[in-house]
Amino acid sequence: RLRRRPHSMAMLLLLPASAALLPGVSRSAPAFAAHSAVSRANLFLQQTDRAGTNVNPPFAGPRGTPLLDAVRSPSDMKGLTLQELKQLAYELRWETINAVSKTGGHLGSSLGVVELTVALHYVFNAPADPIIWDVSHQVYPHKILTGRRDRMHTLRQAGGLSGFAKRSESEYDCFGAGHSTTSISAALGMAVAHDLRGMKRNSVAIIGDGAITGGMAYEAMNNAAYLNSRVIVVYNDNGQVSLPTGTPSAGGTAPAGSLSAYTSRLIASRPFQDVRDIAKRINKLFPTTIQQTNAKLDEFARGMMTGGTLFEELGFLYIGPVDGHDLDNLVPILENIRDRGGDKPVLLHIKTEKGYGYPPAEAASDKYHGVPKFEVSTGKKLSSPSKTPSYTSVFADQLIDIAAEDRSVVAITAAMPGGTGIDKFGRRFPKRTFDVGIAEQHAVTFAAGLAVEGIKPFCAIYSTFLQRAYDQVVHDCAIQKIPVRFILDRAGLVGNDGPTHHGSFDLAYLGCIPNLVICAPSDEIELKRMTQTVYEIDNLPSVLRYPRGSALGLDVLNDLLGYELTEMPAKVEAVPIGKGRVLRSADSDKEATSRIAILSIGTRLAPAMHAARALTRRDSTIGVTVADARFMKPLDSDLVSKLAREHDVLITVEEGSIGGFGDHVLHFLALNGFLDDGKLKVRPMVLPDTYIEAAGQHEQYEEAGLTERFIEATALKLLGKQKVPA
Repeated sequence: RLRRRPHSMAMLLLLPASAALLPGVSRSAPAFAAHSAVSRANLFLQQTDRAGTNVNPPFAGPRGTPLLDAVRSPSDMKGLTLQELKQLAYELRWETINAVSKTGGHLGSSLGVVELTVALHYVFNAPADPIIWDVSHQVYPHKILTGRRDRMHTLRQAGGLSGFAKRSESEYDCFGAGHSTTSISAALGMAVAHDLRGMKRNSVAIIGDGAITGGMAYEAMNNAAYLNSRVIVVYNDNGQVSLPTGTPSAGGTAPAGSLSAYTSRLIASRPFQDVRDIAKRINKLFPTTIQQTNAKLDEFARGMMTGGTLFEELGFLYIGPVDGHDLDNLVPILENIRDRGGDKPVLLHIKTEKGYGYPPAEAASDKYHGVPKFEVSTGKKLSSPSKTPSYTSVFADQLIDIAAEDRSVVAITAAMPGGTGIDKFGRRFPKRTFDVGIAEQHAVTFAAGLAVEGIKPFCAIYSTFLQRAYDQVVHDCAIQKIPVRFILDRAGLVGNDGPTHHGSFDLAYLGCIPNLVICAPSDEIELKRMTQTVYEIDNLPSVLRYPRGSALGLDVLNDLLGYELTEMPAKVEAVPIGKGRVLRSADSDKEATSRIAILSIGTRLAPAMHAARALTRRDSTIGVTVADARFMKPLDSDLVSKLAREHDVLITVEEGSIGGFGDHVLHFLALNGFLDDGKLKVRPMVLPDTYIEAAGQHEQYEEAGLTERFIEATALKLLGKQKVPA
């Protein structure tokens, strides 16, 4: 944790409106009315932390937000005093807490950068000076200060504000994000563009200790010094590399990677630097005459033990570490960096605390990284526990069972142990759990190296994040037939995180690669069986994809999918590779004169079964077969051929984009002559060729046209009995 400094007179400016303020402070806003009840103020200081928040519940913010009310854009902050900036930060922190409590979202990271956000918008001239956030889940305070406060209640909702920086949303969001490690490259490009156009501007990248574990950050820093660019990098070090940090693994429970340990040593070996220390370093960038003048003014300032740092070896002027919650130093330090001479790139290393200023977040293992709606006064999360397990936990439990019997099984995650279930695996098998940080390329090739030596790696990465390691999948695994088992969580549409996190493309971008086995379970039983299946594949790389969210549960499994279970099976067998299954046959519809086949892959099977029931209830002359493909590669050609021969209509349904499963089926049908006589009508149902914005998952699948009623309507249209969904 950050060192706790003694409360100063300036700290009183962080008091909520209910606390007494000392006389003599700025009176430019009503909240700064002077009072003389010093004893009440002292009592408040004993009951609050550095951010002015009660340390015990009930937790509450200020009764009013006079400074924040006056800020419609960053230009409104320029005339504030330093003391007023502190009060603004206090109001902004609680505005963020209250807003996220009503919508859910990424709270902890946003609370950690409140002071930094205030300082950046005070010192720099955005949007002319671009400020680029990485990963940009911490932009809620930024959104509030840049004219979107009145829309925060729509955060991550259908038609509302994005949970990330979004160029189409505001001119202050100069570069969109959602994935990681892009900020320095983007900021460098903007800085060079300014140079080419003869513009004197600042380009600022904010990158955290999680994002900086990705190799692209070092590619950009290596290039920045070479180009002699004035890019400014703010390295936000909060000790939260993975989600959650602290998962037991082969590297212990410390944040993943050597860089975090290195920066921790930097912080431990030297005190936080203040503006006098920083001024001496920046002074060296000015011409000699100015340096000599400044040296006289600062001759009593403390020196700084610089040493050689990794960042300086990359050609940056390294400044830090600096307390990222201390506006007294942060503001003038940023002003010095802004006004520096020369073109040398600068890296400002700040130390912050994720969840800062809200005790429930500070105490949580994940620092309230991503939270549902919650009660502000207690921090209690308001989400109801699901009656069925998540697909993620079903996978994790099955992998643990497999690993208990085979010591060669290991699990790899790229900084997402909680989201992939690898945290659960790590608690059971810490020495066989590997968190590589936000480094998907390394994760894939690291897994390939393990597999070459006879280890059985399960590389668990979100579908959308595996895009970052495409070449490694092809070059390091598929070409060489190395049996890495890719576990793609969050396949399909993911809900409120929106387009940057949808797993829309994996069937398309992986389906074209030879030597891959690709499967997708329709339910939790199939997920357990397919986890066993890919475990047993030792001659090829394999892919198992499944969605975010809760599994179906026993009632649905039995009623809809034909299982006869009293409880979830403890032991399962692998499914035959490349073989699908038929769950419902049109042969059972005795009065049918028209026959439709619905071939699903993944968890669209349940809506397909509902659509089949609706069709046969609607018209007894319609016979419906519903089949579960299970595998995209190898495709069950026997099943597809049978469906094509015995039905008038064939509809494929998938939770993926154009170019995926449906295209593979169409390709097979065309090459084998099933479409030549024009008798078979085929329709692939896929995600539309657009980016689906944040909303609930069901809302998104409705928008995509992949729910029960759209499947039914597609079938009726092909039979000439058109029904258009409302």
